[in-house]
Amino acid sequence: MKKGYWVIAWKSITDPAAVERYIAPGTEAILAHGGRILAGGVPARAYEQGASSRLVVVEFDSLQSAITAYESADYQASLVTLVGAAERDVRIIEGLG
Repeated sequence: MKKGYWVIAWKSITDPAAVERYIAPGTEAILAHGGRILAGGVPARAYEQGASSRLVVVEFDSLQSAITAYESADYQASLVTLVGAAERDVRIIEGLG
């Protein structure tokens, strides 16, 4: 079965304290749904109109488990702290192999 991935690009952060409040419950929800945070941070380089904003990659055992985790009540509850505090581009994709 192919794995599923969240690819999260933080476009802007206007309230860093709110982002800090999101991290613990957001991470807990990700882990509770079988997610593994593979990478996170500011890119070492950005090419082809890429932004130098924070990126996070999370792996799940399947595409469906990635979707289910994002749509779960506990993860959605963690996102409340980000309203008005940050803009993100979140995409869920299926692995190649």
